[in-house]
Amino acid sequence: MNSGELLERSLAYALGSVAGVAPGSLGRGTPCGEWDLGELLGHLDDALEALHEGLTGGRIGLFPGVPGADPACAFRTRACAVLGAWATRPTGDTGETVLVGERPLDVRVMGAVGAVEIAVHGWDVAQACGRPRPIPVPLAAELLPVARCVVAREDRGERFGAQVAVPARAGLDVRLLAFLGRRAALAE
Repeated sequence: MNSGELLERSLAYALGSVAGVAPGSLGRGTPCGEWDLGELLGHLDDALEALHEGLTGGRIGLFPGVPGADPACAFRTRACAVLGAWATRPTGDTGETVLVGERPLDVRVMGAVGAVEIAVHGWDVAQACGRPRPIPVPLAAELLPVARCVVAREDRGERFGAQVAVPARAGLDVRLLAFLGRRAALAE
């Protein structure tokens, strides 16, 4: 798996979802429990800020920045910055580490985990905007194994909801969302 390509595809999907954010809609509820749409977009911006810090400075700070006045615009701007930073990394896609606090993290892992976060929250944004957009199945097929590797049992209830049961016929997009505690409509 090329984590840069995965990150790019997740960003493209999420940008399509953020395009549906209408003026005055930031107070809408989201599938993310306690967050409204404005807070979810602020969280997405924090995630992109962390990715950008890791890519451009080799270190991710432990405290997020202050959200801007227009979180949808901030997301689009930072998404472009992250894509540019990934494309101009000097060492390619192997052996590079980023510090998270004082702990090293392989840049490929950072990119793959970021891709999961961005795509799934992109789905959340689309749901909140009343414009459901399934995560493309090929993208979900690559994100699901990453999610299974990084979401531990102790994360449930704290950072993620309980896994949702789905029928055996459920597609990989629905399985990804269910694994991360979301209920997606099954295709008929």
